[in-house]
Amino acid sequence: MNDQHFKPQIGITIGDYNGIGVEIIMKIFSDARLTQLFTPIIYGSSRIFVKYKKILPIEFSYQIVQNEINQRKVNIVNCWEDNHELAIGETTQQAGQCAYLAIQKAAQDLKDGVIHAVVTAPINKENIYSKDFPYAGHTEFFAEHFGKDGSGLMLLVSENLRIGTVTGHIPIQDVAKKLSAELLQDKLNLLIKSLKADFGIKKPKVAVLGLNPHAGENGLLGKEEQSIIEPVIQQFKQRGNLVFGAFPADGFFATQSYKRFDAVLSMYHDQGLIPFKMLAFETGVNYTAGLSVVRTSPDHGTAYNIAGKGLADESSMRSAIFLALDILKHRGIVRKNTIGEEEFISE
Repeated sequence: MNDQHFKPQIGITIGDYNGIGVEIIMKIFSDARLTQLFTPIIYGSSRIFVKYKKILPIEFSYQIVQNEINQRKVNIVNCWEDNHELAIGETTQQAGQCAYLAIQKAAQDLKDGVIHAVVTAPINKENIYSKDFPYAGHTEFFAEHFGKDGSGLMLLVSENLRIGTVTGHIPIQDVAKKLSAELLQDKLNLLIKSLKADFGIKKPKVAVLGLNPHAGENGLLGKEEQSIIEPVIQQFKQRGNLVFGAFPADGFFATQSYKRFDAVLSMYHDQGLIPFKMLAFETGVNYTAGLSVVRTSPDHGTAYNIAGKGLADESSMRSAIFLALDILKHRGIVRKNTIGEEEFISE
């Protein structure tokens, strides 16, 4: 990359094309003004979009990438050649394999510097799982490929709420076994560094939730707070960090205590995602913090039940795109030049 003026290039993966991913992408880019802010590069298949344009009355134009990316238009990179038929609202192995091919190509372009960030449309974790994609989800894939020692942090983001999770896509019965001081330290470090570098918060204030009901009730309902969580919190406090807890999760959200913190660290997936989706489902964003690249996604799934009906709300996907742009700016990768235009800065 050089320092000539140009817009950031944002990659967008198609996700499971039998879900709502294609529809929300079409709805977002029916507004051609977005191409003035950044250059969209969609990873998927132009043939899939042709099929959806026959089903949904959405104005959506694009160009197929051959040799060069068009900075003024929506670009589509064809990640497979076969002309697959749609099975809207259904789970198919074919759609899962194609979702993987789109992610693979986008990841390679991230490594090569073709795109500056990637926004991933929803996948089905069952049909994408294979020897080529042996991951529980996007978070684990990008953490392995772009995280230090394969580490990353699932961070749910909305305008007034950020919730990270110490453990991710694992069974509940494995959460307590997985939880350790080392893992908690790693996730807290990733969270604090991300709040500073990606969100511009100089002295972040973080709340840590307990694992057990009532945060263990002084050991009566579980020992993890006393043996793991609270000692780690004290270590971070001693190093000058504003880290507090362990808080009982139910009362913490019921009393809206989250409003007093820049972020919350939950111990497991549903402990963090249930309150987040209750409070910010329409505009919430899933961000993988702690990576060398920027990856965001909407906080919802494939929504097979409404796929192809024109009912999907694109708000969360739009928020994911704008969060990616904001994080690039905070990282110093995109800035305003002397005449107010955005320009790229080599890291």
